[in-house]
Amino acid sequence: MTNTVESVELARELGRMLLERHWMLVCAESCTGGLLSAAATDIPGASLWFERGFVTYSNAAKIQHLRVGADTLERFGAVSEETAIEMAAGALGVVAGAHLALSVTGIAGPDGATPGKPVGMVCFGFSRRADDGLATRAVTRLFEGDRQQVRAAAVRFALRTALEVIEPR
Repeated sequence: MTNTVESVELARELGRMLLERHWMLVCAESCTGGLLSAAATDIPGASLWFERGFVTYSNAAKIQHLRVGADTLERFGAVSEETAIEMAAGALGVVAGAHLALSVTGIAGPDGATPGKPVGMVCFGFSRRADDGLATRAVTRLFEGDRQQVRAAAVRFALRTALEVIEPR
């Protein structure tokens, strides 16, 4: 899947804003499988503001690489705001040089739905370094469409929301 014109423009704007602040971005992805990191690295010069991306598809990877609590996964599941928050905060915790982390975990389909967690449900975590520690928030969205459409919509939403996290309106 190639990134849409909109995702490229959003990534370009995010890169500009990060560069102005001398910030580095880290991504922690599950259902998007690296598409968010790919959107960032589609931009020439991204190495000046993109530090790295983690694709942590399994629960074991989330625990090992992002320090997501096994108890969080057991209690709330991989697709939850609690897990998204821990993914984003964990990415900043293991990457000292990063200032902003975006995380994505969801059910892209066509399978995987459970009661209360339908196909298209995606949870996002946004974490940035602040003077008093980390400022972290999560949000959940439900996207329509097939697997590719859900994943593409999740990338666009993550990029759009990251712009608001950097510069609240």
